[in-house]
Amino acid sequence: MAMKQQSGGLAGAVNEYTMSRVFDAPVEKLWRAWSDPDTFKMWWGPKGFTSESAVTDFRVGGRYVWNMHSPEGKDFYSAGEFKEIVPMKKIVFTDSFSDENGKAIPASTYGLPGNWPMELTTTVTFEKMNGKTKMTWNEPGIPEESLKDAREGGKESMDKLEQALK
Repeated sequence: MAMKQQSGGLAGAVNEYTMSRVFDAPVEKLWRAWSDPDTFKMWWGPKGFTSESAVTDFRVGGRYVWNMHSPEGKDFYSAGEFKEIVPMKKIVFTDSFSDENGKAIPASTYGLPGNWPMELTTTVTFEKMNGKTKMTWNEPGIPEESLKDAREGGKESMDKLEQALK
């Protein structure tokens, strides 16, 4: 997992968040983990969180609304649109905090610190590696105040994904 700081460390600054992991699974399994809503719900969210729903129209121009349900019973939603899909290689989508209907809302609604943009663009790439797959997640725009939580939440989601692939 790597973090690229683009801002010089100023308060409220925006960073490029990049996380990579090699999974002991073929690319087809990782692809299904993103493209199949039932498989997606198995791993989405940090440790202790569940995903109660993942409405996904997995095609260019298709929209999604993904849910994370906290151990305390609070629901968090994100929504966006798939911009580019290259089977078994790349997924590019917009990402916004949202309500349960997919309407974009400010990150502050969920109590997140920092000056979050209303929409981020996320790129997930897949690289075959002798029966294994390297997955890289890149999401520029996360405020510096939220990087630690994003880093930890991303690691925990990848841990859950690793278990779901078994």
